[in-house]
Amino acid sequence: MTAIVWFRRDLRLADNPALAAACAEHERILPVYVHAPDEEDAWAPGAASRWWLHHSLAALSAALRREGGHLHIRAGDTLASLVAMCRAAGATAVYWNRRYEPAAIERDKHIKAALREQGIEAKSFNAALWVEPWQVATQQDGPYRVFTPFWRAIRPRLSPEELLPVPPLRFATAKDGESSASLELLPRIRWDQGMHETWTPGEQGALEALEVFADDALGGYARLRDLPARHGTSRLSPHLHYGEISPRQVHHILHRGTQRRAAMHRPDLEPFLRELGWREFAHHLLFHFPETPTENFNQGFASFRWAEPDQALLDRWRHGRTGIPLVDAGMRELWHTGWMHNRVRMVVASFLTKNLRQHWREGAKWFWDTLVDADLANNTLGWQWVAGCGADAAPYFRVFNPVAQARKFDPEGDYLRRWLPELKDAPVPLLHEPWKDAALLSRSGYPAPMVDLAESRREALGVYQAMRGRG
Repeated sequence: MTAIVWFRRDLRLADNPALAAACAEHERILPVYVHAPDEEDAWAPGAASRWWLHHSLAALSAALRREGGHLHIRAGDTLASLVAMCRAAGATAVYWNRRYEPAAIERDKHIKAALREQGIEAKSFNAALWVEPWQVATQQDGPYRVFTPFWRAIRPRLSPEELLPVPPLRFATAKDGESSASLELLPRIRWDQGMHETWTPGEQGALEALEVFADDALGGYARLRDLPARHGTSRLSPHLHYGEISPRQVHHILHRGTQRRAAMHRPDLEPFLRELGWREFAHHLLFHFPETPTENFNQGFASFRWAEPDQALLDRWRHGRTGIPLVDAGMRELWHTGWMHNRVRMVVASFLTKNLRQHWREGAKWFWDTLVDADLANNTLGWQWVAGCGADAAPYFRVFNPVAQARKFDPEGDYLRRWLPELKDAPVPLLHEPWKDAALLSRSGYPAPMVDLAESRREALGVYQAMRGRG
């Protein structure tokens, strides 16, 4: 008997529940990936995510070839593709791991029902989260809206249990379909050199990134994670997004490693797990509040007076030409690598939504297109949290000062010098505030600030106070 294993955001062989179950219950499997961006509603992968997907599919294909198999790639309607592959391979079942975006949930419900109507067994599993969104609730039997009680509820459920190994793989045969190259995921204009230099997509790349983090940064995570010039974070977010590694694996491997390293130092495992808890919280919120990718979580913000959309302002922000060094460094890091340090993400988002008062949706759209870890749940949570309209966003109108943030978290200016080469020779005080030396701006070509930080902050707070008064 043959089963199809439908790969999606679970592009790995180890600790893969759908793959393990299919191999345990059937003689042969047929690994299938269906490319159907039209079924993603308005949230088909952006350009940077497509780049990652191309290379992750190539890595999975290579892993399956080493096991004697093949990843069968199809493009088009998912249900029709799965049914056709079942007929071609004589498969009687389809196994997959669940996704939690609203469009994917509705699509998967339809596919599961349609397959079963045709006599094809359909089974889905959890491969992406520690706790699925419907498995935890408040004492009032509702969804959590604040992170800390959510984390208290799920933390006791986490245990570094043994992982599912790569099962013995026996493959069915079927006519080959598309190649990953034929999906045209890579950019036509090759702007991706920086991402090639920064990332290694795929299951092996994920495990290597985790090992580097465990060896180099976990021990000082609580202290170093806010320093953008340091390799103080895991950089696992794109690997987690495409399921090249699971949060169960991360917990298990780090827990095992901390036991070995306990004699040398006390690794900061708990603060790191808490940060992964925010990822769980984001999926919890998206599942229970599926409108939030486009609508304010806090409906009281409906009356907030955003500035009129200004494409000139947005373009300068997007391309790192705002005249505010930490903002510009972050946006240039994003463009070059497809990633941005989390502390800097908060700063650039605050600048856009508070100092420029451009709608948070404009920032969310740009991040969606340029981040290799663009994830609907996390992107939505992050932008609404910074804008003040999201869950757990109190104080509701936090305004990050980019100069104070740079002085605190990049005091020597190493991060700024890396991404702002025109200012690399500026002394530290001017590196943080180059507008204080007109000659430096003239000589370097670095732009003057788009807005006065103090004045724009006062204006934003005034609009917020007016909104509260109307409320």
